[in-house]
Amino acid sequence: MTHAAHDHAHEHTHDDHEHHHHEHPSPAGIYLISPSGAVSDPLSIELARQRLGELGFKTAVDRSALAVHERFAGTDKQRLAGIARALKQKHPIVMATRGGYGLSRLLPAIDWAAVADSGKIFIGQSDFTVFSLALLAKTGASSFAGPTAVYDFGAKKMDDLTAALFAESMRRELEVLSFESPDSDAVDERGILWGGNLAMVASLVGTSYMPDIDGGILFLEDIAEHPFRIERMLTQLWHAGILTRQKAIVLGRFTDYRLAAHDNGFDLPSVIAWLRTTVKVPVVTGLPYGHTRVKATLPIGKQVGIATEDGMAHLLLEEHS
Repeated sequence: MTHAAHDHAHEHTHDDHEHHHHEHPSPAGIYLISPSGAVSDPLSIELARQRLGELGFKTAVDRSALAVHERFAGTDKQRLAGIARALKQKHPIVMATRGGYGLSRLLPAIDWAAVADSGKIFIGQSDFTVFSLALLAKTGASSFAGPTAVYDFGAKKMDDLTAALFAESMRRELEVLSFESPDSDAVDERGILWGGNLAMVASLVGTSYMPDIDGGILFLEDIAEHPFRIERMLTQLWHAGILTRQKAIVLGRFTDYRLAAHDNGFDLPSVIAWLRTTVKVPVVTGLPYGHTRVKATLPIGKQVGIATEDGMAHLLLEEHS
């Protein structure tokens, strides 16, 4: 694992004496926005900035990132203004502070061409799935599913692997992500990687914000959704003709749900068995991604490769000749 030099890791303030390092390129900067739910603990943002600084990333926080309106991080107008400011500021990476709910209602008001033309690297997860997929559908531009400031970098204990995978992905140093996948189907395919939170993907069916992807590699995760709801959302994607057009379906973590007595043995493995027999597309399990402490950083809208062998899966992310 390679990391940026630590002499870049502190934030410059106006009181700092500027140091000019010529031996290394300066670290990339990250601009933090809150396009969805309100941030409940502002201290988590400060902790996230400190941790990102230690990884070699300068940070700036949008002026309405800590705004609160009902359950949202500010009014729709405030949150849209934050996205617009993110396109014009200097830092190359724009990270959502957290997920929650709120982007779905903003989609028609976002200037997707401007988002793509900004050249910014957008990253988030959960509710941010609809932003990434709308951007892909409207412009073909890619973005990242991955950690958020509050949940990952602002957690009491940050996961070091998550942080390392994020930093390497931002520097385009992560070539292959390998993970244990003991019960996966045999697959060796290439295609556009897309997906994210299953509920958010399903919410876009029948809208102009759903990417039209043939021969893609679809990855999915969710939180607090009972396996029958997971199956119901998968049937929606199946009936919409989306699942059968993919080269592979890659399942991340489906966490924090409760079974009932009348489930009578029906659980996530039942859903996966149903998916395999019904859709007849290779299913790969074990992707380290979801509402979990360990999560990979994954490019949405980029050509990747997926292969399984001997209980392992390999996701080819960067090809360096």
